[in-house]
Amino acid sequence: MGAAFDTGKSTAKGLVLLAALVGMLAGIGGFTFLYAEGLSYMSSDPKACVNCHIMQPQYEGWQKASHHAVATCVDCHLPHSFVRKWIAKGVSGFHDSKAFTFQDFHEPIMIGPAMSRILQESCLHCHAALVHDLVPQPGNEADEVRCVHCHRAVGHGATTGLGR
Repeated sequence: MGAAFDTGKSTAKGLVLLAALVGMLAGIGGFTFLYAEGLSYMSSDPKACVNCHIMQPQYEGWQKASHHAVATCVDCHLPHSFVRKWIAKGVSGFHDSKAFTFQDFHEPIMIGPAMSRILQESCLHCHAALVHDLVPQPGNEADEVRCVHCHRAVGHGATTGLGR
């Protein structure tokens, strides 16, 4: 009977340990989410992009750039369809959180290939009628000249300052 009692005691200790571990992870995760203003990333408010100091020059550049009155960060940097938008937002958020937590991001900050394709799609989403004869439709990436190759200053203004 003593052996059965010990098993129950070790199971109870294991459950307490598991509950403490889950509680600690939930607490640290909750604190981090609140501290990092996690809910702000669910919006399309450009101010959420400057929660990370490294994006301040891009935000200030956008405020002075030609598209300020017609496009926000998410209009250019996320897909326009609901499902793709939230997938890209989650993937990008994970990578950004990891990079900023471990301080292993490229300086100056640069757009990656996946986000570059989304940016190109966004340019064509709004300007397709104007450039349909000049720019191949998405999918012909080998022949594609990115809009930002010539129009780099459109979204963020001149490339100066920290983070550029």
